[in-house]
Amino acid sequence: MPDRDAYDAVIVGGGHNGLVAAAYLARAGRSVLLLERLGGTGGAAVSSRPFPGVDARLSRYSYLVSLLPKKIVRDLDLDFRVRTRTVSSYTPAERAGHPTGLLVGGGEARTRQAFARLTGSEHEYDAWRAFYAMTGEVARRVFPTLTEPLPTRGALRERVADDTAWRTLFEEPIGAAIEERFADDLVRGVVLTDALIGTFADAHDPSLRQNRCFLYHVIGGGTGDWNVPVGGMGALTAAIAESARQSGAVLRTGCEVTAIASDGRRAEVRYAAEDGERTVGARHVLVNASPQALAGLLGEEPPPPAEGAQFKVNMLLTRLPKLRDTSVDPHEAFAGTFHIAEGYDALGAAYAQAAAGSLPAAPPSEIYCHSLTDPTILAPDLVESGHQTLTLFGLHTPARLFAGDNDAVRADLLDATLAQLDAHLAEPIADCLAPDAEGRPCIEAKTPLDLERDLRLPGGNIFHRDLAFPYAQEDTGRWGVETRHANVLLCGAGAVRGGGVSGIPGHNAAMAALGE
Repeated sequence: MPDRDAYDAVIVGGGHNGLVAAAYLARAGRSVLLLERLGGTGGAAVSSRPFPGVDARLSRYSYLVSLLPKKIVRDLDLDFRVRTRTVSSYTPAERAGHPTGLLVGGGEARTRQAFARLTGSEHEYDAWRAFYAMTGEVARRVFPTLTEPLPTRGALRERVADDTAWRTLFEEPIGAAIEERFADDLVRGVVLTDALIGTFADAHDPSLRQNRCFLYHVIGGGTGDWNVPVGGMGALTAAIAESARQSGAVLRTGCEVTAIASDGRRAEVRYAAEDGERTVGARHVLVNASPQALAGLLGEEPPPPAEGAQFKVNMLLTRLPKLRDTSVDPHEAFAGTFHIAEGYDALGAAYAQAAAGSLPAAPPSEIYCHSLTDPTILAPDLVESGHQTLTLFGLHTPARLFAGDNDAVRADLLDATLAQLDAHLAEPIADCLAPDAEGRPCIEAKTPLDLERDLRLPGGNIFHRDLAFPYAQEDTGRWGVETRHANVLLCGAGAVRGGGVSGIPGHNAAMAALGE
C-alpha cells in the first residue's frame, strides 16, 4: 500500500489517459499515486485472451490507433509501434445482380480503377481525392493544437484557413457536403461512416455531433490514418504503465476510489482497498473516469449521460472466408476496413429504425483483421495453421434497445449482423469460426450495456459523452480538463479533445496540473 499520507497528484483510474498523466507528472518530479479499481491497468485499451484454451491476444475493446500523438510516444520514451494497413477499406456490393465492391488502397491507379469499375466513371474518385485532400489539410493544421492550450474558435478558424473546409466540418451537417460532392450511394456511405463510430446521429443532425465525430476520425496524426498497434492495444498501455513506474509513479490496482473532497488547494481521496478503507491527501486530483463518475465522487449532480450506440464482436477464425466478389483476395479485403450494410441510404434507414425503438433490419457494421497486419498477437502454431482474428464494430445500436433484455437482444443483433456479412461471402462465417478448448465457437459480442457493466462507461458510450469541437467555450478552461474545483482535473475521454485512444486528455491534464 502507499507509503505516504499525501502526494502531489493522485490519479483516479488507470486507463491509458490516467497512465499518461501519471508518467508526465512523475517525469516532472511530482510524487504520484494512481489508484485503479480493477486488477490491472489499461481500462478499455487492453489485450486479453477471451477464448478459453486459445492463445490469441485480442484488442478486446478499443482496437486501432490514430489520435495518439507521436509527441507523447517520444516524451514518455514508449516502447510501442504501430503498423500501417496496406488497404484502407473494402466495401462489398451487388450491382445488376452481380457481386462487386470497392477496394480503396494498393496505390492510386488501382483505387481509381476500382472506383470506375463500381460507378462507371472517374467522377467519384476525383471527388474522393478532392474531399480527402481538404480533410488532410485540416488534419495537418488542427492535430498539432490538440496538445496545446485550447485555441479560441476564432483562432482555430484562422488556422484552418479554408472557408469551405470550415463550413463543411464545423458549421453544416456533414450530410450536406457528402450529398453535394458524391453521387454513388455506396461511396457516400463509406464517407459517412467516420461520422458514426460510437455516435448515434443522422447525417443531417443539426447538433453536429456527427461532424465532431467525423473530425476526430480524419485528423489523427495529422493524416487521418488508422494504424494497427503491434502486440495489440495492451502493448500500448503496458508501455505507458512501465514509463510511469520507471519515472517514480506508484500504481495501485484493486483500489476503488469512493469519494473526493477538495477546497481548491488541497484534496482528500478516499478509497477502498483489500485491507479496508483508506484516505490519502493530494495537491491535485486527476480523474480518468467519466464526468458522471467524477460528479458522483464529488457528491455533485451528474450531467445527463450520452448513451453509446455501438456493437463490438470479436472472432477467431481457422481461415478467412471466401468472398462472392472473386476479383478481390480476402487477405486484402479484410486487411482494411470491411464495410457491411453501410450504403448511405442503408445507414439512414438503420438510424431511423433504431431511433424508433427497433433493431435495424440490416445492421450496419465494419470489420478488420488485426492479425493480417500484426500476426504477433497469435501463437506461432495458430499463425502457421492460417488462423486469423476478426473485429466487428456495429453502428446505430443505441443502449436503449437493450434495456428490456440485454442477452436476448444481443443474440438477435448478432444473428442479424452476421447475416449481413454472410450475404457477401461464398461460405457462412460460422463455418470459419475456430473452436475454443471446450468446443465452442470463438466469438464474443458486447453491447453498450455490457461496456457499461464491464468498464463503467456511462450508457456504454465509448467517448464518455458527446465529443466536442477542439476549441474553447465558456466553461472549458485553458486546457479543456478543468472542473469548478481548481485542483481537480478531468483526464478521461470526457474532457474536451477526449475520445479514442489518444492520451491527449492525460497529457493536457498533466500540463494543467504543472501550470504549463
